[in-house]
Amino acid sequence: MVDEALKRLLDAEARAELVIAGAEAERQKVIEQAKFEVQVLERQHAERIKEIHAAFLAQAEQRAQQTIAELKRRNTDRAASLRQSAGESESQALDAALSLLTGAGQQKP
Repeated sequence: MVDEALKRLLDAEARAELVIAGAEAERQKVIEQAKFEVQVLERQHAERIKEIHAAFLAQAEQRAQQTIAELKRRNTDRAASLRQSAGESESQALDAALSLLTGAGQQKP
């Protein structure tokens, strides 16, 4: 009777150890799966960061091109204005020089 009780206890202990080993294996499997999922998410996150960075660079490049185009337009407008002003000044200078040379600007005493 004691031997039978002891045998049942030993059998129960063996089954308990099997359950514990199975639970440990399942725990390890869950941990490995979680690690794998984290790695996948980290790769996706890294790719997303690259995409965001590329989009930001593209947008910055587009804004830079727009700014350059605007500055070129302003420069062209300013150069045209300066050329017109220079032409007017040149015309006035020629008129003044001609007046001085012909004596039209001098008064007779």
